[in-house]
Amino acid sequence: MAGITPIVMPKWGLSMKEGTVMAWLVDEGTEITVGMPIVDVETDKIANAVEAADPGRLRRKVAAEGELLPVKALLGVMGGDDVSDADIDAYIGAYVMPVLADGDDEDAGPKSLWADVDGLRIRYARRGAETGTPVLFIHGFGGDLDNWLFNIDAIGEQQPVVALDLPGHGQSTVSLPGASISALADFVDRFMAAIDLPRAHLVGHSMGGAVASQLALAHPSRVASLSLIASAGFGDEINVGYTAGFAAATSRRELKPVLEQLFADPSLVSRQMIDDVLKYKRLDGVDALLTELNAGLFADGRQTEQPGLKLESTGLPVLVVWGREDRIVPASHAGNAPAGATVEVFDGAGHMVQMERASDVNQLLKRHVGG
Repeated sequence: MAGITPIVMPKWGLSMKEGTVMAWLVDEGTEITVGMPIVDVETDKIANAVEAADPGRLRRKVAAEGELLPVKALLGVMGGDDVSDADIDAYIGAYVMPVLADGDDEDAGPKSLWADVDGLRIRYARRGAETGTPVLFIHGFGGDLDNWLFNIDAIGEQQPVVALDLPGHGQSTVSLPGASISALADFVDRFMAAIDLPRAHLVGHSMGGAVASQLALAHPSRVASLSLIASAGFGDEINVGYTAGFAAATSRRELKPVLEQLFADPSLVSRQMIDDVLKYKRLDGVDALLTELNAGLFADGRQTEQPGLKLESTGLPVLVVWGREDRIVPASHAGNAPAGATVEVFDGAGHMVQMERASDVNQLLKRHVGG
C-alpha cells in the first residue's frame, strides 16, 4: 500500500529463524530516520537493535514485547500523515510474510558449503547478488563466519558475498597451516583458488584484518580493496589477557568475562553465545590449537606481524573501522592507517563494532566495496 513502510523481523546470519521482541525503543508517532534503533530483538546468538532502513513516522507497534516471531514477521508500521488509521489497519490485516529467497530456509539447500584445501575441510558460505566483484569476509582469533551475522546479507544486497571459517575455527578442520599471519594469508589464497574466487574485496576483523592485509601484500592480484575492522597488524599492542584467556577458558564461568571484553555493552554476551563458544572449544584439539596460535601471533605480549603498516605500497583502497571502546586492539591504531585510507572510529562500540554499530559499518562497507 502506497505510503506505508513495514518494519519486519530481520534475518541476522545464516541460521536465524526467529527472534524475541525485547523492547521498543521509540514511541508511536516518532519520526524515524535511517539507521535509528527502533526495537531490541534477541536471537539465539545475540541481542541487538533493529535499525531503520527507511525514514518515516512510526504509526503502529504490531509486535508486543516478549513476543517470539519468525523472520520477516511484521513488527511495526511506518506511514505519513496522509495515511489514515483505517489504511494502517487494513495493511496490518492483509500482511502476508514474504517467502524467503532460495537458500534462506532450511529446506532450500545447505546453509554451509565445504571446500577441501591442503587436506583440510573448510566451511564457507555464499550469499547475495549474482553479479559484481565478490566480497570475502575473514573473521578473527577464535571466531567464525557467524561473526558477520549482521553484515553478510546487507552487503549481499549489492554484491556476491563469501565468508569462511579459517582452519581451526568454527566448523573447519581443527588444524593450522601454520601459527602465523603469513601462513594464514597464504592459506586464504589457496582457499580462493579452490572455490574459483580469483579476486575479491577483503573484509577482515581483528586477526582476520591482518590476514587480509598480508594477503594484499603477498598476493596482490587477489585483492580489489581492503576493509579492516578493529584490525590486528597496525601496531605492537594487543590484549593477550583476552587471547590467552579465550584459549584457556573451559567453563561458562571462565568464558563469560572473557567474551564481555569484546563489547562496549557486555550485556550483548548472551547465554547462547557462551554455550556456542564452549561447544566449539570442547572439540578435540581446539584449546591446544588456540594456545599455539596465540603464542605464534602474540609472542612476548606484542603483535609479531604488522602488515597493516606496509599497505601504502599496495595502492589499494583501504577502509579502517574501529570502536572507540575496543579493549582488545587499541583504537589508537587507526591512526596508523595508510595515507589516503578512509578511517572511522565509532563511539559506543568495542572490538565487535561490526555487530554493535552494524548499520553504520554496513553503510561504510557498501560505499567502499561498491565504489
